[in-house]
Amino acid sequence: MELFGQIVNALNNLVWNTPSVFPLMIVLLLGYGLFITIKLGFIQVRRFKHGIRVVTGYYDDPNDTGDVNHFQALSTALSATVGIGNIAGVAIAIHYGGPGALFWMWITALFGMAIKYSECTLAVHYRKNNADGSVSGGPMYYIENGLGPNWKWLAVIFAAAAVICSFLTGNAVQANTVADTVFTTFNIPVFITGIITASLVGIVIIGGIKRIGSVTAKLTPLMAILYVAGALVILLMNYDQVLPSLAFIVTSAMNPEAGAYGVGSGALMTTLVWGIKRGLFSNEAGQGSAPIAHAAAKTDEPVREGVVALLEPFIDTLMICTMTGLVIVITGVWDTKHPANIPFNSADTVIQVDSPYEDGTNTLNIIDGIPQNGKVIRYDFSVDTLYANSAQTELFTGVVKPGVSRTLTIAETSTGQTVSELNGNVIENGASLTSYAFEKGLAPLIPGGRYLVTICVILFGISTSISWSYYGDRSIQYLMGDRSIIYYRAVYVVMHFVGAILSLTMVWTIGDIALGIMTIPNLIALFALSGVVYKLTQDYFKRMGL
Repeated sequence: MELFGQIVNALNNLVWNTPSVFPLMIVLLLGYGLFITIKLGFIQVRRFKHGIRVVTGYYDDPNDTGDVNHFQALSTALSATVGIGNIAGVAIAIHYGGPGALFWMWITALFGMAIKYSECTLAVHYRKNNADGSVSGGPMYYIENGLGPNWKWLAVIFAAAAVICSFLTGNAVQANTVADTVFTTFNIPVFITGIITASLVGIVIIGGIKRIGSVTAKLTPLMAILYVAGALVILLMNYDQVLPSLAFIVTSAMNPEAGAYGVGSGALMTTLVWGIKRGLFSNEAGQGSAPIAHAAAKTDEPVREGVVALLEPFIDTLMICTMTGLVIVITGVWDTKHPANIPFNSADTVIQVDSPYEDGTNTLNIIDGIPQNGKVIRYDFSVDTLYANSAQTELFTGVVKPGVSRTLTIAETSTGQTVSELNGNVIENGASLTSYAFEKGLAPLIPGGRYLVTICVILFGISTSISWSYYGDRSIQYLMGDRSIIYYRAVYVVMHFVGAILSLTMVWTIGDIALGIMTIPNLIALFALSGVVYKLTQDYFKRMGL
């Protein structure tokens, strides 16, 4: 596992941090976003109203080619973007990059609206009609058909990366966050949550895009309204802190500082990279995933689906992520330690022994709650004082015996009693951090704010996994044909369970690698086909008289 972790970190640095002065991924994403925004005359602003009109069904025609209507296509894509990235992704960005990371998420979203427009317009323009009447589209099709057969190798790289990314970013990360949040809230073991959610995902994805579109069209508005309502209540209760918090986020983006407990690196490039990474994960602009969903829309006008797609980064990042970030900053939970149980069977708990115990064994000695010869680390931060009970009234005295596997790690009190977990104050990360923010923010009005986040995490996580299965489904079909789809879905369900039981940090890091590998070939194609997007745009709005 240590070697595997080193390989993962090396690949992550290669994709996201090389060259260290200004990473290639940042240059490509922001570079294309700025380029296409100028080329199309700030289409994300000028055609925003038209996108709203299209998604409300004004132009729907049931006789058009496609599998789902505009709203269902948007719901499927939004259910894959509005979700864990909005709850856990923002929290992770702030955890590592400080509040200023949210500003760079905004920049990603602003340019991402134009990026999303261009890639989804191309997806409909170059999509393929299947023998069974369904359609398939996405970057692999506009790379091969738009750039020509000599570029099929790039389409294959994208499709292969999309399959891997669907297993990880769109599936394992969701399962991991759901399992971690349910454990934090209800103390239910992660493997039990993993079995339940994997079963639910499996039942839905067997039905294909029409069932997926039907389920997400119902789930997405419900969960978004529920989550946004909770966030708005907190912001309205603290309305006097909204503008100062926004100002703090902007100043922290340009001059980041680490928090009192070391949260946030205090380095500009780290803040920028974490903002871009989590922004990309949240709205998926440039990643090439959403075009696969939008290609299934019932329309004969590619631009019409493009203007629907440009709404996604606005809804996802500029609205919902901003609400999450403001709640975390206003409540101050990002820079505070919180009482929590510390399970030894969690991959996010690390027992570090600096020197052998007095009897020569590799055990951690703890006296009156203070580790004597090492550390107990939770979510990358050491726990200062360890308690034997959740009320934190009894200091723990005894030893911790790390096993070969963390599931074998046990603690023994000074009287020889075995325990499977300790308690202490920890720096939270991911969805758990957002849960604390809602708990604290809603406390003056209603108790149990964290349960609202837990419910949303479960709904978001399941719906995102359902939607991402379709992305991988179309990609494996492109690579290996129709017969491979059923095997892909079986592996997808298994990977959902595996994601639930792995380390939060490890799952997100592997997901980031796949996300980056998937994004690069898509951005290359978008640069090359920008002229096609321009011509389609000009022609459509001229014919529409707009």
